[in-house]
Amino acid sequence: MTDPRQPTVLATGRRADHCPFEPAAELTALRERPGLPVIPRHHPFFGQFDARAVTRYGDVRAVFAHEHIGADMNADADAPRTLFNQPGFLLGYDGPEHSRLRRMLAGAFTVRRLQDMRPWIERIVAEHLDAMHESGPVADLVQAYALPIPSLVICELLGVPRSDRADFQHRSAVLLDTTRTEQEQFANYAAMHAYMGELVGRSRTEPASGVLGEVIREHGDEITDDELIGFGNLLLIAGHETTSNMIALGTLALMRNPDQLAAVRDDENVATSAIEELLRYLSIVTYLDRRATTDLDVAGHRIAAGEWLSLSVMAANHDPALAGGNAGLDVRRKPVPHLAFGFGAHQCLGQQLARVELKAALPALLRRFPALRLAVPFEQLEFRTFSPIHGVTSLPVTW
Repeated sequence: MTDPRQPTVLATGRRADHCPFEPAAELTALRERPGLPVIPRHHPFFGQFDARAVTRYGDVRAVFAHEHIGADMNADADAPRTLFNQPGFLLGYDGPEHSRLRRMLAGAFTVRRLQDMRPWIERIVAEHLDAMHESGPVADLVQAYALPIPSLVICELLGVPRSDRADFQHRSAVLLDTTRTEQEQFANYAAMHAYMGELVGRSRTEPASGVLGEVIREHGDEITDDELIGFGNLLLIAGHETTSNMIALGTLALMRNPDQLAAVRDDENVATSAIEELLRYLSIVTYLDRRATTDLDVAGHRIAAGEWLSLSVMAANHDPALAGGNAGLDVRRKPVPHLAFGFGAHQCLGQQLARVELKAALPALLRRFPALRLAVPFEQLEFRTFSPIHGVTSLPVTW
């Protein structure tokens, strides 16, 4: 019998062996099967269960939008705290409670605020490019560039001291590693919870200019400390894990396609379409879990109350129904309504911040180092195979 805790790649998250940016052949075949096939699913906190694989673009979009299909992970006060069992963790809420909490955070991601942040983000990018140049001509792009830029941005938003950045980077990496044991995950999240609790306590006493301080000033009587902790940990994870992996993998994908790299580097008008195309093509958030709260029909499929659904964002974003006959990377492609940030009520609150960071970081890197290339054979690179957020563990480059 197969050990359910033996690390395996979920069917809805499998990428091609020869190209870690694209769906594996078996995932493409799964998308072409009729209906919503049942697949085995092991979750580090919820255990072993069957799930319906949702892989076609129209089906994934419809499931995201359905009011009776949700995360179904609301906090249980009697169970150990985890990211999936934490008040204030928006991805675990549905309906009115989700709307209430999301409304409190929305002010942190207004267009005006992001416009004000743009020059500061560009300065962070320039500083890290200077540092790479001075220490080069070889660097690990993940550690030197891709991780620190979004980390500094989210530190600023949350009021986290820069000296603590390395600790929360490590904790978020552990959290998203599905090979870790339950005991490791519980201990890791306990440390995250304790740290964020201290930050919330300080913000309650002396509300600062960061997101938590703003929420406390404007909604302090409407929200608990536990919910604020959930806010903070969600933003720490979502605010740097996805964007840092997009910077690193986006750079790698462009280096594997020199003509497209040259277009992004040399033509400022390509930047917007290139970012949207990389978001679609790479699908960093590879898959997400959902659960039906009642018997329902969605996109012609009958789903029973309580059934789990495993949504393959990657398969959907590579579906010919969205991408046409060629789902490969094309930085000049007219932007399409991809699902990299989800869809519906849970669509990523910080998506515009991610776009600002990517537009600042990727073209600037390529222009500063026009001869940028891998410093090791491509075959030596290691990818985060067992994480729902795809990435490369390190990316040695030279120029």
